Amino acid sequence: MVQTSQKEKFRIPVHNLEGIVTFGYTGASPGLLHLCAERGVALSFLNEHGGFKARIQGKTSGNVLLRRKQYRYADGQEAVHVAKRFIQAKIINSRSVINRALRDHGEKVDNELLMSISATLKRLAAGTSRVSNGDQLRGVEGEAAKLYFSAMNELILVEKKAFHMATRNRRPPRDRINALLSFLYTLLRVDVQSALETVGLDPAVGFLHRDRPGRPGLALDLMEELRAYMADRLALSLINRKQITSKAFIIKENGAVLLSEDGRKEVLAAWQKRKQDEIRHPYLNENISLGLLPYAQSLLLARYIRGDLSDYPPFLFK
Repeated sequence: MVQTSQKEKFRIPVHNLEGIVTFGYTGASPGLLHLCAERGVALSFLNEHGGFKARIQGKTSGNVLLRRKQYRYADGQEAVHVAKRFIQAKIINSRSVINRALRDHGEKVDNELLMSISATLKRLAAGTSRVSNGDQLRGVEGEAAKLYFSAMNELILVEKKAFHMATRNRRPPRDRINALLSFLYTLLRVDVQSALETVGLDPAVGFLHRDRPGRPGLALDLMEELRAYMADRLALSLINRKQITSKAFIIKENGAVLLSEDGRKEVLAAWQKRKQDEIRHPYLNENISLGLLPYAQSLLLARYIRGDLSDYPPFLFK
């Protein structure tokens, strides 16, 4: 039950919940914390601007043998192999966003520029198979990301001046498109982390992102391949369809740009609606809701680590 000023606003059975995300100084009763931990419902606390603060989780679940093998993979050469699959998929999916813009809005974008970027991303994606260590892979990923975000201004079709991106930045974001992307990436990370815990993997031990206290390394790894499809495309759609305008942002005195309360509500509603869309999973060859995509990829990763699959099949969209 959700209450505001001692008045009931909303009530839903706990088994219908995938997760709860709170913003600002919203409180949760001890009874709710206990129920969420007991039922495996992720309860995440974000500040009023979408910055991640904390997350409540219950007892550690999953097969201990699976996690032990995950740790061995993270410390060995297998880490580079799995990380290459994540980054190759990220680059391919980023390129698909650009190719879709060329196909759907060719008359409104700089075709020569986007075709050149697309060709270079294709080369970089192929080049991931030739790297031999994590540092080289991070270098390729950084080059691809910088190139991809350099195309963002062409992909935005309305309010181009208001949503201009000089470069990808965060902590804090310095323009509206970065603020929107950072907010969506936070939501995606929460979902991916929950999915990994659900299948029994440790979200803190990744293959590409280095271990750091409090950092969900594996969640950051896995969400790389999902960013373009789940977050970037939604951000562009919200702007280009004028569901989000420049008025939905607040510019602080220090130059930080943040979503307003109404802006956050609009993005959250669009995020939840988007997760209800049905897609055909390219590997499973089954129809699933988009909201289950992080779980599907987490499950495939767990099956690979257990030895049930000969390789990890990343998510690729056309």
